[in-house]
Amino acid sequence: MPDLKDIPDDIRWRFAAECAATLPALYEIAFREVLGKKFDALEQEIWMETGRMIQKIAHDCSLPARDAKECARTLQVATIVLFGPDYGGETIELSDDRAVIVIRRCPFLGPLHSLSSADHERVFSRCMALTLTAVPLLNTRYTARFVRTMCTGDRQCEIKIERKPEPAGNVSTT
Repeated sequence: MPDLKDIPDDIRWRFAAECAATLPALYEIAFREVLGKKFDALEQEIWMETGRMIQKIAHDCSLPARDAKECARTLQVATIVLFGPDYGGETIELSDDRAVIVIRRCPFLGPLHSLSSADHERVFSRCMALTLTAVPLLNTRYTARFVRTMCTGDRQCEIKIERKPEPAGNVSTT
């Protein structure tokens, strides 16, 4: 009788990650034509909710997010938990208030490698919705900005995590 314990953890992890990373492309194929213009708005809400899951993972696993580097690394770790180890890169600390996530492997581009540039741009909108939702939930003092993206033709993704600017008229004492 087959048992889950008979399948090594790394094999289970690989298949779960492949499934999670492929689902967006499958939904795209199945529902875009039927839903038309509604698809983009609905999909953005799904990815924003996935960004909220990043915060839940960080909270439940006690992942820190006190400064830019911790926010960046926690975002990376939680994303790997959701989508698997093919999401590869590193975090570079620029200062306490700024860090950059450099991504060299993206699991979302694999299922789309032969699709059009419009499909790749939709991958970017998913990632952007997730990231721009997750970062301020990890730490309300920080925000994210995409500098480079593989899905729009760059060699790697670079996401800058930095402290939000002080509102006009407020002077920071820190």
